[in-house]
Amino acid sequence: MKRTLPFLLALLLAFAPAFAQEPPKREFRGAWLHIVGNQQIKNLSREQIQQWFTATLDALQAQGCNAVIFQVRPQADAFYVSELEPWTRFMTGEQGVAPDPLWDPLQFMIEQCHARGMELHAWLNPYRVTSNDKEQLHPDHLYFRKPEIFKRYGKQLYFDPGEPEAVAHTVNVIADIVTRYDVDAIHFDDYFYPYPEKFEEFHDDTSFARYGAAQGFEYWQKNDWRRNNVETLIHAVNDTIKAIKPWVRFGISPFGIHRNKKDDPEGSETNGLSNYDQLFADVPGWAEKGYIDYIVPQLYWRIGYPAADYEVLINWWNDKDYKGQLYIGQSISTFGEPDLDNPAISQTGRKMSLVRDLPNVDGNVWWPGWSLAPEAQPGYSGPRRGGRSDFKLQDSLRVVYQKYPALIPAYTDLDAVVPEPVASIRVSGHAIAWQPEKTDDVLQQPHFYVVYRFGAKEKVDLTESRHIVKITRQNKYVPSGKRNGKYKYVVTVVDRCWNESKPSKAIKW
Repeated sequence: MKRTLPFLLALLLAFAPAFAQEPPKREFRGAWLHIVGNQQIKNLSREQIQQWFTATLDALQAQGCNAVIFQVRPQADAFYVSELEPWTRFMTGEQGVAPDPLWDPLQFMIEQCHARGMELHAWLNPYRVTSNDKEQLHPDHLYFRKPEIFKRYGKQLYFDPGEPEAVAHTVNVIADIVTRYDVDAIHFDDYFYPYPEKFEEFHDDTSFARYGAAQGFEYWQKNDWRRNNVETLIHAVNDTIKAIKPWVRFGISPFGIHRNKKDDPEGSETNGLSNYDQLFADVPGWAEKGYIDYIVPQLYWRIGYPAADYEVLINWWNDKDYKGQLYIGQSISTFGEPDLDNPAISQTGRKMSLVRDLPNVDGNVWWPGWSLAPEAQPGYSGPRRGGRSDFKLQDSLRVVYQKYPALIPAYTDLDAVVPEPVASIRVSGHAIAWQPEKTDDVLQQPHFYVVYRFGAKEKVDLTESRHIVKITRQNKYVPSGKRNGKYKYVVTVVDRCWNESKPSKAIKW
């Protein structure tokens, strides 16, 4: 039986206590779309893959998402056309084998995201080369030309972060992407030095002996040297990005615990793996030095989890207020956990209230993003039965928390200049059309246009998200319904760093 809208709203009220909260006008709403481990793609045609991807983007757009973090380099390989690294095995099933007919998934996704008013962040893993000891590398892989800059650890192969040539290669890969593609950001996740293997040390004694002393580190400062190695890469990547395209951001999504209080008085009240101590990644330090533009700590735990309480950690990151923007990496599965005060409802409402009430939190990134669009996946056979309810997070996002489009928070540290408003706007047939002001300054050129709708006698107020009807790259908009003077529309310009212009003159419709 079809569910009516009132039924759905009643259900959402039960699961989302913060229902009445107006969605903010500016909020980062990202979704991670991963490729690593994906075994479907190799069995699909180009048309099937593209249909899957576009249907996923349609669903994410309908749920209010405004950014996609798309994995393009899972294992020192490429999910795009590259002359520096081989095609990923997740494309065709064998590393180095291109799709036939040849096409470029990264270029396709950039075009599709931008056509929907969404950003595309290219997601790369900097050091991981294999996931197990059975994977076959293509003969042209860098490993066979420079085996000395790689290390085996556990059952996996990694770049050695202490080798300058490993840093240089990764920087070159990113420079190639930023130069050739219209990406909005470069994104790293939590894989820096490997996650620790029990009873095994990462074997980088050779590179430490070769470079450590010359870089100013004593024999007892190996962990500091390792952190410096990763920071050297981060600094070089950011400098390279900004030298090519100053508007392209660089974001990091670390494991959710920076340090535990037992190891550092400034750490969080947690008891888990530490980015700083085990992965040798000083993410807050990078932010404070201006090497990264945003942080997405992966807070994948439930509220009340003893070792790593979501509420403890989101408050810790908020209170530290590091430079750059702070988004929260959200595990979708934890949103169905029972609320601590009222087990009859989920933790969705409390988690979303924390995100929106804490002053230094600027949005969310959803993991895994594919699960927000299950119907789009090849072979989808309907929802799984069972569980607490048939309530789905995607319904809550679409109807409640992300019901209106949102602008991404402006990156004013990169550019704080407001673009010029549209030069002209008029009715053209069945559409409202406009033209931008001409400028040679790339930072001030229109990246998107924002279309607002108001009642005919309503004051134009750009502060509320409910008035936004479209974020688009087109310089026209076709209103729904007949032109009868009940509404008026204005258009603003958004530049590369999400600064917004003043509104155009109003067009009655």
